[in-house]
This record gives sequence, structure tokens and C-alpha cells, in this order.
Amino acid sequence: MKRLIFINGTMGAGKTTVCQELKKLLPPCAFLDGDWCWDMEPFLVTEETKAMVQENIVFLLRRFLACSAYENVIFCWVMHRQEILDNLLSLLAPEGVQVYKFTLSLSPQTLRAHLQKDVDAGLRTADILERSLERLPLYEAMDTEKICVDSLTPQQAAQQIRRKIFQPSPLF
Repeated sequence: MKRLIFINGTMGAGKTTVCQELKKLLPPCAFLDGDWCWDMEPFLVTEETKAMVQENIVFLLRRFLACSAYENVIFCWVMHRQEILDNLLSLLAPEGVQVYKFTLSLSPQTLRAHLQKDVDAGLRTADILERSLERLPLYEAMDTEKICVDSLTPQQAAQQIRRKIFQPSPLF
């Protein structure tokens, strides 16, 4: 059975690092980071570029899902509104694919610490702090399973996600 695993969360939540660890736990596996489809200079957020990025993501995910070499496809991206996730799923129409949706959640203090490390290392600009903190509450309202990463290493978060994917379904 094919599995499509969405890993969501605000900027600095650790999505990419957790997904790299999860990929090791779920072979045969493919991993797509939505940011790879959004890496351009200049970085322009317009209706046209948003549509292009979304179409590229859907194309790549469909190709990974169609490939017999992979049972698991992991996708991470900053999807801070339910309609972003819903729209991707409606465009994908993943028939015969088990879909899992997770959000990496964390406290404002942990988020600030994560992002400050990146700012100090020159990987991000200081404006990321407020933008990411503002979006944090939006994730709680999403229809995803929340994984609190405040006290977890990326390896522990990946192991927790793997356990949730393979837990036996309750009998009703």
C-alpha cells in the first residue's frame, strides 16, 4: 500500500530535519520538500508563482506516487491554512493511497530558540521570527495530527510519526 505523508508546521519547526530522519525509517521512500519548488531569485509571491509552485508540487508528488519503487512518499511544506493542504489533496486525488497529515507543533519559546540559531548562523533573516510566531496559532486549527516537538529530537519526532502510521487501527 502506498502512503503519502504530509509534514506541516511553521518556519523553524524542524520539518525538513524530521523528514530526513523519517525517510530513513520508511524505506522504500521518496521525500519532497515544498521549499525546493519555491527556490527562486528574486523570490516573488504572486498568484502566478503560487499557482506554478503548487502545480510543480502536485506533478512531482504524482510521479513519486506512481513509481513502483516507493511505498512511502513524504512531503513537507509550510501549509499554515487548511485550504492549502485541502487544495493539494484535491489536485492530487490520491486514489488507493493512504494519506497521513501531521503538524509539528512547538511553543513560542522553542520556536524562537530554533529560529534564533538559524538567524545567528546567517541561514535566515531576523524578520522570520515575528512572521513565524504570528502563524503559530493557525496550525492548531488544522485537520492534522499534532506532534509536539518541544522536547523531542528530530529522530524522536520521526519515530513517533512512524509509530502513528503503523499503529493498529481500532476495531469498532
